[in-house]
Amino acid sequence: MLLTTLSDLGRQSLAALRLLVVLTLVLGIAYPVATWGVGQAFGERAAGQPVEVDGRVVGSRLLGQSFDGPQWFHSRPSANDHDTLASAPSNLGPLNEDLIATIAERRAEVAQRESGPESDVPPDAVTASGSGLDPHVSPAYAELQVERVARANGLTPAAVRTLVAAHTQGRFLGIHGEPGVNVLELNVALAEAAAGSAGAGGD
Repeated sequence: MLLTTLSDLGRQSLAALRLLVVLTLVLGIAYPVATWGVGQAFGERAAGQPVEVDGRVVGSRLLGQSFDGPQWFHSRPSANDHDTLASAPSNLGPLNEDLIATIAERRAEVAQRESGPESDVPPDAVTASGSGLDPHVSPAYAELQVERVARANGLTPAAVRTLVAAHTQGRFLGIHGEPGVNVLELNVALAEAAAGSAGAGGD
């Protein structure tokens, strides 16, 4: 009886060991390698679509970030200061008094910064996205910032509008979502244009 029990235990242990080896090979090696291989087929998308300037990563096309100073296009507000580890909305409802007051303060600040009436301030200039990491602003918000950015960089408004148009993305498949301007890519192009303008002026 004891020998039979030991024999059954040995067979069960051997079966469990074989299962462990098979699952380790399939789930621990084959599946991760296959997932990595599929990801490589999508190139930089698998790496988070980094944006490089002079060989240095300055951000991701997929993630919003803060830009301070009159020379930059500003991103939309973020409930988490663009912290990728704390991606979330404020969870405040549209009738929340704190949110209403915050939006009013933001609208006044944007209007003052852009030297325009508060009625010209678009919604995305005063409200955060659901993730707090939206890398885009609306074409209307970008247009509102053109004059300030042009002055600060020594460029003509027409030249800056050309950059905005070049970095405006349409609706997905032509029907989904709204057009948006990628702020990081736009600011990278803006810095290059400003540097080129300064160099030309120096000559």
